[in-house]
Amino acid sequence: MVVIISSSSSSSAMQNAFAIRSILFVLVFGLSSAQLSSNFYSSSCPNLLSTIKTAVNSAVSNEARMGASLLRLHFHDCFVNGCDASVLLDDTANFTGEQNAGPNANSLRGMDVIDTIKSQVEKACPATVSCADILAVAARDSVVALGGPSWSVVLGRRDSTSASSSAANNNLPAPTLNLNGLISAFSNKGFTAKEMVALSGSHTIGQARCTSFRTRLYNEANINASFATSLKANCPNSGGDNNISPLDTLTPTSFDNNYFKNLLSQKGLLHSDQQLFSGGSTNSQVNAYSSNSASFFNDFASAMVKMGNLSPLTGTNGQIRLNCGKTN
Repeated sequence: MVVIISSSSSSSAMQNAFAIRSILFVLVFGLSSAQLSSNFYSSSCPNLLSTIKTAVNSAVSNEARMGASLLRLHFHDCFVNGCDASVLLDDTANFTGEQNAGPNANSLRGMDVIDTIKSQVEKACPATVSCADILAVAARDSVVALGGPSWSVVLGRRDSTSASSSAANNNLPAPTLNLNGLISAFSNKGFTAKEMVALSGSHTIGQARCTSFRTRLYNEANINASFATSLKANCPNSGGDNNISPLDTLTPTSFDNNYFKNLLSQKGLLHSDQQLFSGGSTNSQVNAYSSNSASFFNDFASAMVKMGNLSPLTGTNGQIRLNCGKTN
């Protein structure tokens, strides 16, 4: 592409400079996602969506927590070099993958469910459907299975041929982040503060390890005293790092807006959770979602569509892995 800049005036030069930045933004963030389509597999793998939905419903029925695990898997994939299933790659001699990076070590779950789905899909439609697309659909179906909103998942992503432990460490938001850090981490991926709050609402389901919230329990003041006491037995000052507690104590296996209600009463489990309602700029949004679940559901679904469009590999980029844990 050639862009010609006129030298006729500084004003037109400035306009052209802005146009160039806009074009670059589209090229980096928007062009590949435009190749995704909701009916990408309609002829090549017509039963794909029903196959994934049945498998996810079965897995969530067997263990409700799995819904949160599959949603988290998609999030941890997309925030590290885009939605390319890099999170599923095992370490090799050529690269250290993402599964043992700090945010994922001892906590990443659901790969077995994805492998089961991939095996079923390969039998029906060999070498056709990417692991990245399976992750995206499984995340949506997990939310629906637990009573949350649905959204249309566009498809056509391809799988990466590498993964990066350092990229996972650098891009995934830590549970110790303050509000400004959270806003910045999500802004780096193109999300507004409002979208960050909506996506944080995914903590209405799932569990967290003691090591993720111990410091909050024993050292922070903006935590409900009885709530903290109830957690300390399962999360002692030392030891028990892998003991788990629900992120939403009210309805830990239902996708609803109780996460935000918990924040109002200082019952956010993670430091990063309570930061959303701690006197800062996102207080009003937490208040709004706590009293209007329909608004939360709508905004969450829209933000999930946006997240699923983060830097996908399309066309001839990447590959369709035959086994999600290794490259072809």
